[in-house]
Parts: sequence; C-alpha cells; structure tokens
Amino acid sequence: MSPPNLDQPFVTGSVETKMGRVPRVSSTLEWADRLGSIKARWGVRRMRFTVDPGLYALGNPGEHAPVLVTANYKMSFDRLREALPGRDAWILVLDTNGINVWCAAGKGTFATEELVRRIASSNLAKIVVHRELILPQLSGPGVAAHLVKKRSGFKVIYGPINATDLPLFLEAGLKATPEMRLKTFNIRERTVLIPVELVSTLKWVLIMLPLFFFVGGLGGQTGFWAGALHYGLFAIIALLSAVTAGAVLTPILLPWLPGRAFSLKGGTVGLITVVILTALRPENLSDWQGRIQTLAWFFLIPAIAAYLAMNFTGASTYTSLSGVKKEMKWAVPLEIAAGAAGLFLWLGSLFTI
Repeated sequence: MSPPNLDQPFVTGSVETKMGRVPRVSSTLEWADRLGSIKARWGVRRMRFTVDPGLYALGNPGEHAPVLVTANYKMSFDRLREALPGRDAWILVLDTNGINVWCAAGKGTFATEELVRRIASSNLAKIVVHRELILPQLSGPGVAAHLVKKRSGFKVIYGPINATDLPLFLEAGLKATPEMRLKTFNIRERTVLIPVELVSTLKWVLIMLPLFFFVGGLGGQTGFWAGALHYGLFAIIALLSAVTAGAVLTPILLPWLPGRAFSLKGGTVGLITVVILTALRPENLSDWQGRIQTLAWFFLIPAIAAYLAMNFTGASTYTSLSGVKKEMKWAVPLEIAAGAAGLFLWLGSLFTI
C-alpha cells in the first residue's frame, strides 16, 4: 500500500515523522472542496470524489495526538477535518472505494481487515505512542473492535455520530453524551439527499419524455402536432409530476405520510398528485377518450412515485435490510402491474374515438 500523494490539491504541505513525510491538511475548506461536494450531491463524478487512502496530518500533530479514522469519500474526509479547527490530529483514511462511512460499513469496505491493513501500512504504531483509534459510531457494523485490538494492538473507541460533536467529545476525555449517539433525520438531512437520486432518475426519464410526446401525436383525429400538444405534452407533465412526487416530495414529507412502507408513502403522494392534475384538467372527463386517459394516469403516476420512493430506503435511518426485502416482495409486483395497466390504458386511449 503506497502512502497518500503529496500532490493532491487539498494537501497544504507535509509533516516529518519517524517513518517519513505525511501529507498535511487544513481544517479550512477551499472553494474547490465545496464545489466538489456540490457536484457530488448532484451525482457529478460522484464515485471519483475521493482522497488517497493512508495517514494524514491535521495541523501539526505529535506522537500523542489523537488518531481519527474515516473513509476515502472526500465529503466524509472534508467534514471530519472541517469540524476540528485549530486542533492537531492524525487522520487515517481507509479505502472504501469512494463510499461514505455508514454505507461502506454496511457494504464491508469500512471493515476490520482494511483498518488493520491500513494501520500496518502507515506504520502508525511507530508514529504515535498511544494505542487508541477514534472511529465514527456509524462504522460500527463493519468493524470488530476486539479483532482490531488483537491483530494491531490498537483499541477502537467509537466517537459521536456527527463530526461536529468531535471537539466536545475530545474535551470530555473521549466520552459521548446520549445526544451524540442519536442519529437524527430531519427535513434538511433528507432534502440534501434528494439531488443524487433525482439526477439518476432523470437520466431515464429524459429518454422517455420524447417517446411519450411522439406517441401522443399518433392519437386523436386532429393530426400529429395537435395530438402531441394535447396528449404528449400532458404526458410529459404527468411523468415529471410523478418523479417529483416520488423522488422529491416523498423524502421531504416522509415522517408525515401514512404507513411504514416507503412504497405506500410514495404511492400516497402520487395519488394526491394525479387528483390535482385531474382537477386542473376537468374537460378531459367530457368524453371516453379523456376518461380512459385519466384512469391510465391514476395507475401510472402512483406506481412511478411508489417505485421512486423505495429508492430512498437506502438513505433512511429507520429502515432495515430485512424490512426492505419484505416490502419489495409485494410492492414491486404491484408497481409493475399498475404501471403496465396504466401504460396499456394510455396507449388505448389514444385510439379511442
């Protein structure tokens, strides 16, 4: 395992140790660091937003300075160093393939084996005199503390959930308050997760929109462009509304929506959405063609919204793998059936006289 590159743009210099030079970083984030986080939130080069694994020096740490462990997802790395202004510490970065701490712990990349390997490759035992590592609490599922102690000699201490609590944690002698152990999931924390899911969804939706617009032009008796503007344009509005319902409104309104299943929550928002669209277009119910088309969207929009809402289970703090699998067994077949029925009805409505 090679040491971190000193030429990384966020590295401000180096610290000399018994084992050679260690890259030095600052707790002050530059504009490039913040821009990278914004881009990652929107899925731009998300999996390339990484730092080299290995040992870093925050400030000017000595042999007694604490050792904090994090993932090589740069946003995790940046949040950690930003939370410690004016402090000296060692930061040991694990190779998690660019995945954040919590997800990496679940996927097995923020794990015992990688931690032990990284301790050895960085010669940490020769750089610090103590034998303590401070890990994020959310890394717990991936790390067996007793095995780390047995194989490396270092004791694992789980720090607070949020990096912003680290100063108080360090000042309290590495003791966390009950509040530091509680993972919140407020509206702001849910909202910042929306862009990456939204961008991923829109990649497929933007392919579908021209198809619906074109097929809509084939319906009706008034010519292609009249049909496209009447049926195809409304289809575009309906599809975008379904995406908004499932990928945007459901995460924001999550605690206040009925039921435990995310598909039910998304389907509820989708149903409200289609009711609103129908109310805004009452003339569509004046003939059988419009009625069938309206019925089609009563199937399609809730099905799409329910499916997209389920994507958010991986970001939620109160879902479990077994619960998600159980929900998928009944929800996905229903979503497919409803989506297929809605698509069949919509296509059929285009050729109903």
